[in-house]
Amino acid sequence: MENLINLHGHNFELFIKDLEIRDRIKSLGNQITEDYQKKDLIIIGVLNGAMIFLADLIRSIELPLELGTIRASSYIGAKSSGTVQVGKDFLPDVKGKDVILVEDIVDTGKTLFELQKMIGEKGANSVSIATLLYKPEAFAFNYPLNYVGFEIPNKFVVGFGLDYDELGRNLPAIYQIQTPD
Repeated sequence: MENLINLHGHNFELFIKDLEIRDRIKSLGNQITEDYQKKDLIIIGVLNGAMIFLADLIRSIELPLELGTIRASSYIGAKSSGTVQVGKDFLPDVKGKDVILVEDIVDTGKTLFELQKMIGEKGANSVSIATLLYKPEAFAFNYPLNYVGFEIPNKFVVGFGLDYDELGRNLPAIYQIQTPD
């Protein structure tokens, strides 16, 4: 695994190794398995970034579950646009179900705020959040994040599903942008 990569002319350094990520996801899956015994569980992944995390997470949950996806984004390049765009791609019927929204990263929290509201309005029993990464310095809301992989500083990251203008999603680890000293 390389310690330094270049995407679109920007250098990124290794931040979280793939083995650390996989161990943490297994731990989150065990916790969800424990918390959702005898519940009607639907896992909804937020596309595209959460795909890698979503695949590993659902394989570590030892319960029957239904799977869906939704497309939501507020990013253009490396910056948030401030506006959330939602497409209800493969959203299953959530009425009367317990839903976990799976996201790759939570920074401001606006995307998940909107998604929670929408899922709640569709009649879900409960809506919880699982995220691989969380930037507490950037978080602008007070709703709970139920399953957090790693808390990270407010710096741009790629890998393990996260991208920089669509590059870097396939990296097995997480890389942080290098900032000039």
